[in-house]
Amino acid sequence: MTDEFDNAFDPKQANGGWLPGVPAERRSAHGIPELVSQVYYQAPVRLRARLLECLLRPVGPLALVTIAAGAFGRFLYRLQRDAMPIPLEDAARITSDHVLELARYVEQSSPNALLQFGTLIADRPIGFASISGSALLMALTLLKRHQEGARS
Repeated sequence: MTDEFDNAFDPKQANGGWLPGVPAERRSAHGIPELVSQVYYQAPVRLRARLLECLLRPVGPLALVTIAAGAFGRFLYRLQRDAMPIPLEDAARITSDHVLELARYVEQSSPNALLQFGTLIADRPIGFASISGSALLMALTLLKRHQEGARS
């Protein structure tokens, strides 16, 4: 007797088919959150901190403590007006899987924040140099054009 729930949850599908260490040719098609996660994974720690600051800007206190099982809860202080930058040690602790969940949330709640993310990596040669960074910039450009077309 087979159980109808045997294949109900596939962790590979839960994260869009992107897993660190899986060759690019074996991954499924990427959305913007997956590309954001890959750029974060490939970025040096200083750029990671800046990328996190950009992604966390539109996130409220409840989301901070619930996204990625509370991985971003330590950044509650960022909600203050004169918050200090994210320490490099904290940026190093956040994984690309955490960023994937955060980027999915931001994509739904504040897509314009992702456009600012694109500007941030375009201003940094190391961010743009990766294939993921280039693909992300192209995807964000298409998103921006689509949003501008919808307004007119």
